[in-house]
Amino acid sequence: MANQTMTQVDQQLQKQLNLQIANWTLMYTKLHNFHWFVKGSNFFTLHEKFESLYDEAAGYIDDIAERLLAIGGTPVATLRESLSIATLKEASGKETADEMVAAIIADFETLSSDLKDAMETAAQVEDEATGDLLLGVLSALDKHRWMLNAYLGK
Repeated sequence: MANQTMTQVDQQLQKQLNLQIANWTLMYTKLHNFHWFVKGSNFFTLHEKFESLYDEAAGYIDDIAERLLAIGGTPVATLRESLSIATLKEASGKETADEMVAAIIADFETLSSDLKDAMETAAQVEDEATGDLLLGVLSALDKHRWMLNAYLGK
């Protein structure tokens, strides 16, 4: 750690974990929006898929927040805090079914990139437990992106 002290890297990891919590909190709400407002011939398929994804998102929020607490951090715990640091955008409420799926894919790409950054930071501080937790989320997102892209014919 030539340019950063261990404390700075620990703080950076805590900030990255809070970004994950904030983005997953926003994602949880967005997935509910999509679940409630999806229309069209694929309603049943997407309605069920969005529910599955928001249930998964809820688990990630809890798992990452608990890990952050375990390493001495303080997770964001209000919508105001989450919205102030989230890099994902809320749903407009006017998306078509395919636009909903495309938005989720794009958000999962952002989340994946941020997860990789946090995993690198966790490795720097030799926090294998955090790195392992994040790797599990990343693996799930890779599969979801593949499946959602296949749904769009990509």
